Amino acid sequence: MPDKIAVFKDVSYKYPRSDDFVLLDLNLEIYEGEFLGIIGSTGVGKTTICLALNGIVPQFYGGRFFGSVHVGGLDTVEHPISAMANYVGQVFEDPETQLISTSVENEIAFALENLKVSREVIIERIPQALSAVRLEGTEKKHPHELSGGQKQRLAIAAAIAVQPSLLILDEPTSQLDPVGAEEVFATAHELNQELDMTIVMASHSAEEMAAFADRIALVSNGQIVAIGPPDEIYADIEILESNDLRPPQVANTFYSINKRGISVPKIPVNLNDALPMLDSLSELSQSAEFILSDPEEVTGEALLSVKDLAHVYPDGTKALHGVSVDIAKGEYVLIIGQNGAGKSTLVKHFLNLLQPTEGVVKVGDVDTEEVSVSDLARRIGYVAQNPDNQIFNASVGEEIAFALKNLDFDDEEVETRTVESLEAMGLTEVRDMHPLALPKGDRARVVIGAILAMKPEIIIFDEPTTGQDYRGAKYILEISRDLHKMGKTVIVITHHLYLMPEYAERVVVMGKGTILLDDVIRKAFHETETLKSTYLSAPQAVHLSQEMQKLNSAFPPLLTPGEFADYFAFEGSAS
Repeated sequence: MPDKIAVFKDVSYKYPRSDDFVLLDLNLEIYEGEFLGIIGSTGVGKTTICLALNGIVPQFYGGRFFGSVHVGGLDTVEHPISAMANYVGQVFEDPETQLISTSVENEIAFALENLKVSREVIIERIPQALSAVRLEGTEKKHPHELSGGQKQRLAIAAAIAVQPSLLILDEPTSQLDPVGAEEVFATAHELNQELDMTIVMASHSAEEMAAFADRIALVSNGQIVAIGPPDEIYADIEILESNDLRPPQVANTFYSINKRGISVPKIPVNLNDALPMLDSLSELSQSAEFILSDPEEVTGEALLSVKDLAHVYPDGTKALHGVSVDIAKGEYVLIIGQNGAGKSTLVKHFLNLLQPTEGVVKVGDVDTEEVSVSDLARRIGYVAQNPDNQIFNASVGEEIAFALKNLDFDDEEVETRTVESLEAMGLTEVRDMHPLALPKGDRARVVIGAILAMKPEIIIFDEPTTGQDYRGAKYILEISRDLHKMGKTVIVITHHLYLMPEYAERVVVMGKGTILLDDVIRKAFHETETLKSTYLSAPQAVHLSQEMQKLNSAFPPLLTPGEFADYFAFEGSAS
């Protein structure tokens, strides 16, 4: 058994001005050289555990702290944060908030200079840190020139340049596209395996955690409620669901099949373990009678039309070229692609926040260049990634009425629309509350309610699932589905493809500023090579389906664990 590098002993903690303990009698032992994953829904204490490992909790935040945390034998309360920084490296969720220097090499040097490391040692460590995270050759680049995944790897390089014994990563991939997330997990894995660095990572990325972690600690209400290898924790679907956690799709697929009466020998948690189990399932899949239920394709006149659109930014960056797409009234369209693929640039043209370098964008029969942004706001609602950035008023009612008043609706119309929107979003009872006093999901409802009051025809959700746990992501997507049922045209941009088969009808895949694929979701998600070309990964259920098709050509192109369960239950009853 390896030595312990960190020990939590009966730790309880509450933040200042809080009545509730965020950690409660928590005990945890972390071993040298392990990769420990920490999972749990939002607000259960994962981040606080990470902050306690280097003394930021309680030394920086204050509050009431009981028990003890020791790292490398040092008490994190008795030793200053600056001393703990020699032993513990920390990487946070958003790389943008961590990078402050004008070049990659200066970013790495900054942390070392703060710890009074000599110039000679700094010069020696910079290439070592860059090599460890595979960023060689970027020394002179400005951090803003890097991709999202590269920025997070730079943050990791700055942390490991200090040569800590323990590296903590708190939701390091939540802001990243799939390739960036994969880069960060692979980097953490390499540091763990090749440098024997102890890794502690809090993350909602179930598939990656199942593949890379040695142990998983499940946190609920400030306590460790389960801890063990990924094969054990992620195969226990009931405990995951009871804690609002998403299991890896592979595990959920086999669990769903088993639950429908088709016995499977075990619940695998990653693709490599699942593939050998497909042979026995293929023996059950001989019928071609199973019918998939897909939404009807929406046809009709285009509500939003883009023709031969190109956009070149002032610095010469060619963000879009040759983009043409029509979106009909009442569609639910998913726009996907890697960071930098052109998704946000395209959406800004919908809103007239950018004008075309070439081409035309129309809403109905109106050229967007011929109308003001405020006039377009009556027809197109936009929900940003962080709803808090769109909240300006001191009450929910005022927030919903704000845009209406600015557009000179009369008082009676403002009140009528505000009441209708409050009712539609289930916010009537909190009309007089401050929006920021509400839970995050309800704050999103406030923003959507303000948009809905404008009675737009189109509502755009820009990365609504980023930074959300599974419960929060589903919460917002359920709202999007409700709006779609109300007849709204819905456009969603997200990297979380596994969430979307229950909602989207059509997928537009973008890469390098153009449209690579435009098709119904079932066909689009099975174009795995096209997705891969823009650094996206199809959900694991799609990969399982394609492997089944190799064993049985009649096997249908499935999208979700639920469809697998339905299929094999159908086969079982048919036989």
